[in-house]
Amino acid sequence: MFKEILREVVQSTDGAVASILMGFDGITVDSYTQDAGGIDMEIVGSEYSQVLMQIKQAAQLLDMGTAREVAVQAENMTTLMRLINDEYFVALAIAPTGNLGKARFLLRLQASKLLENLT
Repeated sequence: MFKEILREVVQSTDGAVASILMGFDGITVDSYTQDAGGIDMEIVGSEYSQVLMQIKQAAQLLDMGTAREVAVQAENMTTLMRLINDEYFVALAIAPTGNLGKARFLLRLQASKLLENLT
């Protein structure tokens, strides 16, 4: 069920190559890769899980509310991460020419479906 949701997001977003549902503990729940071009989403997710934990803590310390979304735009890939709850997040790898706006929209829509299936 998770893989179908992850696949739908990747296939519906121009330039998306892979997605992963992961716990903040670095353990993968499920993933989907269309054409990652050598990108290992488990490593990406694991590394960014630590960054997301720090962002969550900073947002709370600064009294900004709960962090919901983080995007890291690098030269060769944009990684969009949507926090599902306190334990899980979903990440989507997008090529530089990809449609980031649609990716954000789809991840926001699918986050509730992922959460329903996690509980």
